[in-house]
Amino acid sequence: MSGRRSREDWIAAGLHALLNEGPDAVAVQPIARSLGATKGSFYWHFDSRDDLLRAVLARWETVATHDVIAELEASEAAPEEKVRRLFAAVTAGSARHPGQLLLLGGVHHPDVAAAVERTTERRIGYVARLLGETGVPPTVAVRRATLAYAAYLGHAQLLRTTPGVLPSKAEERGKLIEEMTAIVLVKDAHRKNR
Repeated sequence: MSGRRSREDWIAAGLHALLNEGPDAVAVQPIARSLGATKGSFYWHFDSRDDLLRAVLARWETVATHDVIAELEASEAAPEEKVRRLFAAVTAGSARHPGQLLLLGGVHHPDVAAAVERTTERRIGYVARLLGETGVPPTVAVRRATLAYAAYLGHAQLLRTTPGVLPSKAEERGKLIEEMTAIVLVKDAHRKNR
């Protein structure tokens, strides 16, 4: 690449680094190299590495949470189908972007910690809302949504550390998603556990 890089170019390259290698990879020198830019050109757009990191985290929150929810909400699907679609989307995303799990390891940085907390709350809250729309009581919906999110993180960890234990065929991956959906959406299990 050659020519002047825009702020958007830096954010896009930072997001790529974040999603593939985690928050520590959002560093000026490697990103400048990947863009074919000088380190000095970085300072036309950002005051510091933390400034870039905040912009990248904001973009991550948008594309990995807000946009996913907006797409599901734009559909006329029933809440159960939205949950199913969400699980399919996030498990596929875990396979494509292993660095998302590394964000959890970056929570020592206050900006990363804040972004992870906001995103986790938003994701769990959205799933809880969908479950509530299916008739699950609010407290049970939050517990199930938290369980579903923990399963998502566990799936991402397995993909990263021991991918051989997960189904390799699309049909089997689909069955795994269906099983998780069925567990979260199970009817009447909440009657004893209010």
